[in-house]
Amino acid sequence: MRLSVALMLLGGNLAQTSVAPALRIGGVAPDIPLLLTVLLGLRRGPEVGCLFGFAAGLIQDAAGGGVVGAQALTKGLVGFAAGLMGERLWVSNPLVQVPGLVLLTLVEGVLRYGLLRLFHFPAPFGDLMLYVVLPQALYNGFLGAASVLALTVVEFWRESSPWR
Repeated sequence: MRLSVALMLLGGNLAQTSVAPALRIGGVAPDIPLLLTVLLGLRRGPEVGCLFGFAAGLIQDAAGGGVVGAQALTKGLVGFAAGLMGERLWVSNPLVQVPGLVLLTLVEGVLRYGLLRLFHFPAPFGDLMLYVVLPQALYNGFLGAASVLALTVVEFWRESSPWR
C-alpha cells in the first residue's frame, strides 16, 4: 500500500506539471494532486488523506514557487476533511465522491485565498472565485467522474476475473 501511495504522489505531481498544462480549457487547468488527495482521503481515511495532501501540496509549492507551504497546508486540510467525510458517508457511491470532490475543491480554493490574503495577495475574492476556483472545481469534478468510473470498471473486472 505504501508503494502505491508513493507512486500516486509522484505520478500525480508529475502529471500536474506535464499533462495538466496540455489539458487546459479556457486557461483553467485541473488540479490533479488535489483530485488524488480527495479520492484517496475518501477511500483510505483522514490520516492518509492528510499526509498525502500535505506531501502533494509541498511538492507543488516547491516546484511552482510562491509561498512555500500554502498548498501543503490547504491540501492537507482538504485530505483530512475528505477522510472524515469518508467515515461518515457511503463513499463507494460515485454520487458521493464527485460532488465531494467539487465541494472540497471549492473549500481548498477559499482556504488558499484566505492564507494568501495574510501575505497581502492582491486579487479580489469575487473575481478569483468566479474565474479561477469555480471553473477548476467543475473541471476537477469532470475528471473525478472519469476517474471514479475508471476505478469502478477496473474493480468490476478484477472481481469478475476468472484468474483471481
